[in-house]
Amino acid sequence: MIIDQIPMNLRRFIISSCSTAGIVAAMLLSTTTDAQDRLPQERAGAHWTNVPRQVLAFYYGWYGNPATSGEWVHWKEVDAPARKIGGVTHYPALGPYDSHDRKLIQQHCLWAKNAGLTGFIATWWRAGGFHDRGLPLLLDEAEKHGLSITVYLEIAQNQDNAVKDLLYILAHYGKHPAWLKVDGKPVVFIYERAVNQIKLTGWRRVIDEVNKKYRGGALFVGDQITQQAAKIFDGVHTYNPTSYIAGKTPEQIRAWAHAAYPDWVRIAGKDRIACLTVIPGYDDGKLGRPDPRPITDRYDGETCRVLLEEAVAANPDWILITSWNEWHEGSEVEPSVEYGDRSLKVVSEFAPRFSKLPPRTH
Repeated sequence: MIIDQIPMNLRRFIISSCSTAGIVAAMLLSTTTDAQDRLPQERAGAHWTNVPRQVLAFYYGWYGNPATSGEWVHWKEVDAPARKIGGVTHYPALGPYDSHDRKLIQQHCLWAKNAGLTGFIATWWRAGGFHDRGLPLLLDEAEKHGLSITVYLEIAQNQDNAVKDLLYILAHYGKHPAWLKVDGKPVVFIYERAVNQIKLTGWRRVIDEVNKKYRGGALFVGDQITQQAAKIFDGVHTYNPTSYIAGKTPEQIRAWAHAAYPDWVRIAGKDRIACLTVIPGYDDGKLGRPDPRPITDRYDGETCRVLLEEAVAANPDWILITSWNEWHEGSEVEPSVEYGDRSLKVVSEFAPRFSKLPPRTH
């Protein structure tokens, strides 16, 4: 049917109805657009400059053994005499330890402090979980050693849950003397999975609600290095660069970092916390994940050295190390039977100098 075949009075009614609907739709669209635009504008008002330098390692407090916790947690098929653990690439120098063991935490803090690290970013999944129950111990020992602690929010099932979890974290730990802060505000890192689960549009609402409900507000560093993410989060980072450097030689790794690291700092921008991530190597080949795996060779410490040199040269606010003890993925700098303390020695050459530099100029 064509409109010329419709009677004039009916045509006027249809046109009038369509016009009215269009106006209503336009009003609704305008309201929605205004609401969507408001939060990015509010976030654009956040300016983080003169941020003290940090060298932080991603930390996993999810390990348990029968002696301390009454069962194996995250360790499996443990053969201590043979120094083998199922699903683990390297064997810890301290053996299959328990993250709730105070002596273990003391040793970790001592090693980290001596290597020039300024703190840990501890994995966090849910309130009351094994890792959460160990967090007070980690915070107390970190305070004694002059280290800072924050958490890595691993999951965000929906916006409401994300708000609930963040308010729990901040209420329970945000005022602890050892909690990582910028301008007195506690910092929380958000993992890529959690970022993607509710998207950037979800995170801008979560951040807004948390900052309204938590007195004084907090800072959020998201695992996505894009200009869009930098508009939402207070800082941006990536957890693991192995997908970019897997299979490369040290020279090729340097060439990649020389180009990528300054670009990542540029994307973060002058008003956001710019983070660069360094790995000593990566090998998750024992986890049964589908091939091909993004394995990065350690090259006797040269991978770590090259990345640290380029990271310092790129002048970020913070350098992140993946990881302190992600044993399943073979990215640990914690001493192992296979590599000793080689990675920590490399870190100790750069971390103290970097953390003492004046804040990044923008």
